[in-house]
Amino acid sequence: MKKFWKNKKFKFVFWTIVYILMTIWIGNYWLLFGLPIIFDFYISKKVNWTPWKAKDGTKKNKFIEWVDAIIFAVIAATIIRTFFIEAFTIPTSSMEKTLLVGDYLFVSKVSYGPRLPMTPLSFPFAHHTLPLTENTKSYLEWIEMPYKRLAGLENIKRNDVVVFNFPAGDTVCLNYQEVSYYQLCRDYGRQAVWENKLINPNTGKKLFGDIIVRPIDKQENYIKRCTAIPGDTLQIINRKLYINKKPAFKAKGVQYNYYIKTNGTNINPRILDKYDITEHYESADNPYDLYYTLTDKNVENLKKLPNVSLLEPIIAKPGIRNPRIFPHNEKFNWNEDNFGPLYIPKKGATIKINLDNLPLYERIISYYEHNKLDIKGGQIYINNKKADTYTFKMNYYWMMGDNRHNSADSRFWGFVPEDHIVGKAWLIWMSLDKNKSLFGGKIRWNRIFKLIH
Repeated sequence: MKKFWKNKKFKFVFWTIVYILMTIWIGNYWLLFGLPIIFDFYISKKVNWTPWKAKDGTKKNKFIEWVDAIIFAVIAATIIRTFFIEAFTIPTSSMEKTLLVGDYLFVSKVSYGPRLPMTPLSFPFAHHTLPLTENTKSYLEWIEMPYKRLAGLENIKRNDVVVFNFPAGDTVCLNYQEVSYYQLCRDYGRQAVWENKLINPNTGKKLFGDIIVRPIDKQENYIKRCTAIPGDTLQIINRKLYINKKPAFKAKGVQYNYYIKTNGTNINPRILDKYDITEHYESADNPYDLYYTLTDKNVENLKKLPNVSLLEPIIAKPGIRNPRIFPHNEKFNWNEDNFGPLYIPKKGATIKINLDNLPLYERIISYYEHNKLDIKGGQIYINNKKADTYTFKMNYYWMMGDNRHNSADSRFWGFVPEDHIVGKAWLIWMSLDKNKSLFGGKIRWNRIFKLIH
């Protein structure tokens, strides 16, 4: 059997079949011109494709053995993370209790179809910044490829947990990367951001730093739950989510903020540990006025406590505009708990557009789908032609965190285009609690190898 696996004819046939199948999957039949290389590598051996080896195939020395192993590992890992699975970590609490800070995930690229690299010249295994640097690019933009996605196993469904590139992350202030550039411009004014004269009192450095533009596949990775798919109409009424006028499915991990008043005694910390309640704080004026982030189950658990005299949800009132909420236009009195109705664009669908609903779709028309959009004399012009309808070129999705009151999601920055989709969150392979020691429960054993729902 060992001789059979080492047989050069078997290797040639095996890798030829694999290569042809990959070519069909990718859909670029020019790659078939690579078949003579496979034939020569295994059969004719006219060209020395591995100059670091001796002619008999043995390595020249120990150093060459390491180089050979590293090259093979880098190539194999790149193929795996490009086409099949990639590892991610959860840095924020926006998906608690479904996903916790310190969860390490495998994300399936093959589920929705792997997206071919759009910026192929990049440092291996780095996303947008070189390791051990603060803001040095890990990629070169000498070659930029158009968006293309290979066939996948399924389409994105409602309630899937999805990894995607942050849609508002195309432009970034390097000293303030964790905040949307567009929100910084709304908060401070575009001129102040570009002049960059404000000083961060904590660091003594300029607050915003240089402003750069990132390609789609190098924008920050986000993870949220897909609550609406193309063609849906979404609405939030008093924090309850409705899809196509019907109550949406709510995952077990979804949680909201609540106000709690006690009878003058604190809630025992052991109870909080027992129910895994991690996000809470006291009122600065009254230590017995508490604000907790709770799942439905934990609401019922705390209601049973004898020292809890009041427990009520914190809900933004309808009609009171939150300026941070999409579409950031005074015509829309929307907030995180009362939002919409909003149509989620579907590829090929045509809608009527006017000055009233244009703020909802102008970024799609002008930026995501690369049209010239102008308003002249109260009329809308697309590519220099008067327009009162628009046909979408891509599918779009609506993503929300399960930690609904502590999540910067589509309610704040809008739609997620299909070309920003990275993959489906599949499996938690490790989970570490940063607040605990190695022998004090740092490893969350109950979460290891847990499927994500």
